[in-house]
Amino acid sequence: MSEIKVFQLAKNLGITTNDLIAVLKDLDVPVTGGSDDLDSATADTVREMLAQDKSLIDQAKTVEIPQSLSVREFAEAMGLAPADIQKRLVEMGILASVNQQIGSDVAAKVAEKWGYTVKVTAQKQREVKPAKLQAKPKSKSAAKLVPRPPVITVMGHVDHGKTTLLDAIRRTNVTQQEFGGITQHIGAYQVDWKGKKITFLDTPGHEAFTAMRARGASVTDIAVLVVAADDSVMPQTIEAIDHARAAEVPIIVAINKIDKDGANVERTLQQLAEQNLVAEEWGGDTITVKLSAKKGEGIDELLEMILLVAEMADLHAEASASKVMGSVIEAKVDRGKGPVSTVLIQKGTLKIGAPVVAGEAYGKVKAMFDDKGERINKAGPATPVELVGLSSTPQAGDLLESAKDERSARSIAEKRAQESRDERMATTTKITLEDLYQQIQEGTVRKLGVVLKADVQGSEEVVRQSLVGIEHDEVRVDIIHSSVGNINESDVLLASASNAIVIGFNVKVDAQTQKVAEANHVEVRTYNVIYELTKEVRAALSGLLEPTIEEEKLGEAEVRATFRIPGVGVIAGCMVTSGRVVRNELVRIWRDGKLVHEGKLDTLKHLKDEAREMAQGFECGIHSSGFQDYQEGDIIECYTLKKIARAV
Repeated sequence: MSEIKVFQLAKNLGITTNDLIAVLKDLDVPVTGGSDDLDSATADTVREMLAQDKSLIDQAKTVEIPQSLSVREFAEAMGLAPADIQKRLVEMGILASVNQQIGSDVAAKVAEKWGYTVKVTAQKQREVKPAKLQAKPKSKSAAKLVPRPPVITVMGHVDHGKTTLLDAIRRTNVTQQEFGGITQHIGAYQVDWKGKKITFLDTPGHEAFTAMRARGASVTDIAVLVVAADDSVMPQTIEAIDHARAAEVPIIVAINKIDKDGANVERTLQQLAEQNLVAEEWGGDTITVKLSAKKGEGIDELLEMILLVAEMADLHAEASASKVMGSVIEAKVDRGKGPVSTVLIQKGTLKIGAPVVAGEAYGKVKAMFDDKGERINKAGPATPVELVGLSSTPQAGDLLESAKDERSARSIAEKRAQESRDERMATTTKITLEDLYQQIQEGTVRKLGVVLKADVQGSEEVVRQSLVGIEHDEVRVDIIHSSVGNINESDVLLASASNAIVIGFNVKVDAQTQKVAEANHVEVRTYNVIYELTKEVRAALSGLLEPTIEEEKLGEAEVRATFRIPGVGVIAGCMVTSGRVVRNELVRIWRDGKLVHEGKLDTLKHLKDEAREMAQGFECGIHSSGFQDYQEGDIIECYTLKKIARAV
């Protein structure tokens, strides 16, 4: 089903984004901002409703409130974050905490900023319970439920210390093994703290977080957002916040690097508040922990806060369930072990010898290893394991389930594989250079074809999502093929036939494959850092965009006299009054404020000599082809058109 951004639909309807958000919320459509996606059915419904009755906007932007209410209550009634209301109050010279009461007159002035109308009701002030972490839904068989460890995802901007923080927590040194200090693979680790276990997902960024969520692996309970105190909130930080909110998981902010020169915690808190993450010490409800991952300071407090939020969630799972369920975090092919999958168990207890199916892969559990590489015989809920025994590598985010026996597991996997093949055959056609050229000519969207290869399934999933996420109205990335393994001749030939490039992540290109690429004029690029990969692809896309044309005014000249030259025609004797006039550039001729001619300045003379350009204060003769009716007092405006390259 196709989707459209909220702000794009608002633009199509000719209304403001805030007006559309108000209507959507009034229709109980969950939206948080203009960048949210709407499915085509919802968009069509809204179009029809507004086409019939525009007054729906005014109705949706009327909020009923009592004579007095708290900032938090007013924010909820408006569908905004308390921090938005607080910022508006500060602009009005009013300092108020989220629980402070404000009158309806003040509320009305605040509401004007967002175009809302306040209607005061005589009803009693409604009770609003403080927002808290929602517990995961419990099974009907509550007697079988047992407490489980929380699953934590660590997110944040590049180089803000995510891996160093995990290193400090689990007391291993991963940073030096990773390129550029950036975590490249999706892993899962479990730590014991004060007798309680905490499971951490170590992702290379919010892209992986979203990739797993998109495939149904909603495994995270809490997101820890790492922000460097010496660098503060960055674009990737904001993206991570948006992804965590979209997943509807609570956020704990870890303000890292407080020991560095230039660290400014107050500035960081202010920038977080601007993103509607108001710290508890500022009257908000966002837990913030100040720490230095490098020195190990504040780690205990962070773990304490994680367990506190997890306790509020009352996390439970069925450990003795007959059917085991889990999510694939990563999959790869090991030369000695064969297909190896990192799985997070979510329900039941997985044991050695159990028949399982994950996506299109199946088999019996031959061996399991914990995050320290030690063999284990069983794994309960929220436990990450490395599993050996599947027939192939499943996709990151695939659901792993236990089966009655290996024959049943194989039957389920083969059925899924056949359905997948049938779907591909029905929805895809053979890609050729001619077909691609025809598609480009017929459509308004230009494409950069990519054949993608990565070292492990987790990386392939993350890089693919990162590339597809690079959007623009006129150009997009088209992933023609993606898989795990080194770049081979088949990849190059596919790219050649599809007018595409080959991108490799943490993989090699042998000499023979490189020769085939050169012979077929196929560009092959390899990377070790996701950030550098996406950065260069954005630059490549920028080169595909048609440049914008901007007008630059060069100068003006005033006609003081006219005279005729044989073979040329009427020449305007002029004085350059500002800037400069340049031969072969464009001109407009104005008379009494009205445009009388547009053309090119094809003749420019100084005395009897041809001139290339004349500056302010000089006299000159000007002629523009196709125009003879010069009059004294005419203003000749000289300008040029410049092509401005656009970036994605």
